[in-house]
Amino acid sequence: MSLFAATNEAEERKNQPLAYRMRPRNLDEYIGQDAIIGKGRLLRRAIQADQLSSVIFYGPPGTGKTTLARVIANTTKRHFSTLNAVLSGVKELRYEIEQARQRLELYSQGTILFVDEVHRWNKSQQDALLPWVENGTVILIGATTENPYFEVNAALVSRSRIFQLKSLTSEDLFAIAAQALGDKERGYGEYPVQFEEGALEHLVEIANGDARSLLNALQLAVETSTDRFPPPPGTEIYISKDSAEQSIQKKAVLYDKEGDYHFDVISAFIKSIRGSDPDATLYWLARMVSAGEDPKFIFRRMLISACEDVGLADPSAIVVVQADAQAFERIGLPEGRFHLTHAALYLATAEKSNSTLAFFDALKGVEQQAQDEVPNHLRDGNRDANGFGHGEGYLYPHAYQDHWVAQQYLPSSLQGKVYYEPSDQGYEKSIKEKVQRHREEQLESAQSDAFVENLSYSPGDKSRQRWVNRTISERGTLLKEIRERLFRGVQLRRSDRVLVCNAGHGMLLWEAYRSTPEGLVVAQVRNKDQAEHINHYAGSLSSVERPHVYAEPLETLLSHLEHGLQFEVILGRNLLSRAKLSEPLLGSLVSRLAENGSLHFAESVPVSGSRLSHFIKGDERLLLEKAETHLYGDPENPLTNWDERDLEKLFSERGFVVDIHSLNLFEHRMMEQQDIERYLASSYLPAWKTMGIKVDEETMKAALIGQLANRPLEWKHHLAIIHAYREGAITNESHSSNAKQWRDVHEKVHGSN
Repeated sequence: MSLFAATNEAEERKNQPLAYRMRPRNLDEYIGQDAIIGKGRLLRRAIQADQLSSVIFYGPPGTGKTTLARVIANTTKRHFSTLNAVLSGVKELRYEIEQARQRLELYSQGTILFVDEVHRWNKSQQDALLPWVENGTVILIGATTENPYFEVNAALVSRSRIFQLKSLTSEDLFAIAAQALGDKERGYGEYPVQFEEGALEHLVEIANGDARSLLNALQLAVETSTDRFPPPPGTEIYISKDSAEQSIQKKAVLYDKEGDYHFDVISAFIKSIRGSDPDATLYWLARMVSAGEDPKFIFRRMLISACEDVGLADPSAIVVVQADAQAFERIGLPEGRFHLTHAALYLATAEKSNSTLAFFDALKGVEQQAQDEVPNHLRDGNRDANGFGHGEGYLYPHAYQDHWVAQQYLPSSLQGKVYYEPSDQGYEKSIKEKVQRHREEQLESAQSDAFVENLSYSPGDKSRQRWVNRTISERGTLLKEIRERLFRGVQLRRSDRVLVCNAGHGMLLWEAYRSTPEGLVVAQVRNKDQAEHINHYAGSLSSVERPHVYAEPLETLLSHLEHGLQFEVILGRNLLSRAKLSEPLLGSLVSRLAENGSLHFAESVPVSGSRLSHFIKGDERLLLEKAETHLYGDPENPLTNWDERDLEKLFSERGFVVDIHSLNLFEHRMMEQQDIERYLASSYLPAWKTMGIKVDEETMKAALIGQLANRPLEWKHHLAIIHAYREGAITNESHSSNAKQWRDVHEKVHGSN
């Protein structure tokens, strides 16, 4: 490269927008989206191993979709091609496919094709891409701001993994600002930039999770705060709060009346009404009005909600909404916003009942009983009463007291069927008793022969599911119960990282793996046989998707795992069998727990389980009970001298909020002769010896074998199911403020001085 070319390139880079210059070049520079790209996540592992399959990145603008694609381009050994769906069509796609096909045939080099704004292609354009994704000519990376399940062909979606990128958090945006302010090559690291208190916080707040918006505002604030830019290196730049406010204006509401956000926002509005939250109702209403949503559309949805969600709990709701809709037609905007608000608040604060959904139960009854005829006494008797007796036997309700009489109205096969269930809300509460009483009387008076007519409709991985189902079928009933009880308290997200301790042959592993397809599962087992058993069943999975299994002590594994790798959930069974000596082990586990992570363990409590004396009669029982009193009461025995209270103390001292449930499970255990001999030799004989009790070993052995061997014993296992959460994760208290965040950023860029 010539000197002039290098100079021109440097000048061109300086003239590029800051957001473009600061795009991460590798995974370590990428900030945010930890749920999909953090250490240990599936997508990160696939990128690092260069084993990426077709993916679609979905999320609002400024969340890093294109940036992530660029990181992949800098990482992969495959050729990386780019198309923008707004600027290209089938012609450009065919060219890229032909180039990809030639690279594969001539050089055995694969191609990654990145299609930005992929939802902009119509169905035929997307169909043109499908066969080449299908046969592996290209690996697709699609980026879209619209929900791919609505805007991208189902065939493409079924062949791709969908990763949803969320708006960046304030912490992410502060970190991005620090990165730009500290980078001397691409950012403003050559200048000590100072902010008035609240200035950077304002930029972060108005950016509202959009990194591009933040960096554009930061560039404008920095480059307009000096007489000329760039100033000499070392020039101090001061950004006032007023400058920050001028640099970033009110962010436009993200709303597309024809797109996914249109449906998402109206859905949030109706669900807020249904949930009787007037504050949320007003927020979503204001968001729609601010974005220019058609008020007729909003009123139409409120008219539906008045009957679907409020219903007969408040029959006046439909009247109020209809009146407001008619008033709006006469008044229009802007004053008509009062009528929108009036209707929305009435619905949000009204009593709720969805009893009108009973219609759909009745509709199902029609489909199932389509051939049932109208009962004879309910038929029209004006035409053929004489010939067929239609209408004969009908009781006219107005001729009776209270204008009601018990008689059959449903077809005979549906007599007694209940569709409508009045709620306990509002108006329906006042009629509920009457409706129920009428039903009882009708059923009591119904006779089967009373009225007789005169006759002259993210891609499922089948191999994965088969594998999980196969492993589940191998577990015993008792272990299955433990797994189900433990997982009742675990909230797993698809992208969570899970550590399964003492995974055995997979009792807890498979359930965690099934629930975290975009996350990571690491399993620790105690021997190679267990590891081989798990890996055997994982053999049909790709190397990127497989759970990571380690046959080594837990303490060793925790010290060997990748630096910085933390887990949202840590599971285990019988890890704390020496509860009073387990504090160091728990400390090692906590060091690997994410900030809002949780611990979940199932621990057998020996002191509360079955003992041999429970199944023995006679003098031998008394001897066994004496030994057991010593065994389970010995304060020097760490295996037996603890219970749930010790477990609770263990976690509480570490600052955890702990929830412990005791559980008794029973199994039919067959006791063999060698089991009895082992119990005697390892536990009972030493206990008797310590206590100074002389026992004839052979006589005792013969008695126990005679009473216990080869017969089923109802053996009780007493377990403690433990769910432990960091105290901050329960209270959702934040221990950081914007001011503190900025101080952290400032110190990172300029040092503590």
